[in-house]
Amino acid sequence: MPLSHPRRSALADQVIAELRQQISSGEWPVGSRIPTESELVEQLGVARNTVREAVRALAHNGLLSIRQGSGTYVVATSELAGVMHRRFTNTDPRHIAELRATLESGAAGLAAERRTARDLRQIEAQLVRRDEAWQARDREAFVTADAGFHLAVVAASHNEALLAMYADLGEVLRSWLREDVGEDLAPENLMTHQPLVDAIRAGDSAAAAAEAAHYPLQCRSAVAALGH
Repeated sequence: MPLSHPRRSALADQVIAELRQQISSGEWPVGSRIPTESELVEQLGVARNTVREAVRALAHNGLLSIRQGSGTYVVATSELAGVMHRRFTNTDPRHIAELRATLESGAAGLAAERRTARDLRQIEAQLVRRDEAWQARDREAFVTADAGFHLAVVAASHNEALLAMYADLGEVLRSWLREDVGEDLAPENLMTHQPLVDAIRAGDSAAAAAEAAHYPLQCRSAVAALGH
């Protein structure tokens, strides 16, 4: 009789589910290194082979990246986000900027029409975090806060399909922004997003859409790509 393909154990599936929860909940954010194999064995109370099988499965699905000599890192929050990250890694920066402009413009227009008072408070709180991170010249904190701001705007559109798609593109957009921001967060270079917040607060969908479309296309990498 031919040998059947080895089946993943039920225990490995449980460990995969646990690790996926750590990632999707944000406990292990994108870019962070997860605990070592030995630490996971101790935390989860399972055999080393089971942990190794689970980590390899999540790496295969695009959530984790195993880097020899360095550790294992979170690269996406879902399987689809992992696919998106691999698909767009080497995409022309201009095209990423245009994709951002298209999604964020539509979302901002809807947000101006549909936002609740709670949505507006969340958007404004994220704007404060974004500005504070820039003033502190903390690039990674700024990238996280800027992504949080735009995600809050998209969430205020109350369009679940748009929000899911934007969230799955999150690490692609963060990688692009990280490259665009560079190392020097000079105070005079901060691109203010206050006009977008004002338009959403006022319920002006046309102005909100125009503001949101404007920002990505003014970024350095997009401008440079347009010059070629």
